[in-house]
Amino acid sequence: MTQRTRPDRRTAQRYAALLRGINVGGNKKVPMAQLRPLVERLGCDDVRTYLQSGNVTFAADGGDEESWAAALTRAIADEFGFAVDVLVRDHAYLKAIVAACPFPAAELEGKQLHVTYFSEPVTEERFAAVDRATYAPEDFRIGDRALYLYAPDGLGRSRLAEQLSRPGLTKGLIATSRNWNTVVKLVELTSGT
Repeated sequence: MTQRTRPDRRTAQRYAALLRGINVGGNKKVPMAQLRPLVERLGCDDVRTYLQSGNVTFAADGGDEESWAAALTRAIADEFGFAVDVLVRDHAYLKAIVAACPFPAAELEGKQLHVTYFSEPVTEERFAAVDRATYAPEDFRIGDRALYLYAPDGLGRSRLAEQLSRPGLTKGLIATSRNWNTVVKLVELTSGT
């Protein structure tokens, strides 16, 4: 693990790391109390975790989303002995995702609206085989390396979410979803205030 110097709070970039598939059903346990110091050892500052579902925010000088994702992926594998997919997004991106929401987020409960973050841009063509009318009132829209999903009965009961997560539709991508409450909280935690 490469040790980096502590970031300058005045110039540091703020990020959120989104870990995929941890702490679910007793598998891939990554205690947040162990994750925070692991991220600090990478040279990050103001490290905070949110919930047990794999959200960690931090400040760092240098690097970019991809290099931080790679560094965290290696560090987690070294520390815990298993691979975890990690996406890292900066504050500006997270804020833009909230601003671009095509659904009336203010009118919905936080668990009705979800964002799936992707490792690469996706297009409508990738999901063209999904007949939206079959799943109404559930619906989805494509964003910048993201998919917005409206699931009025929640993600666990969403037939559309199940369809959208089929391996053929997400082949070659890292994808991880967060409910709207978490999406908004990550913007707040990466704001630096």
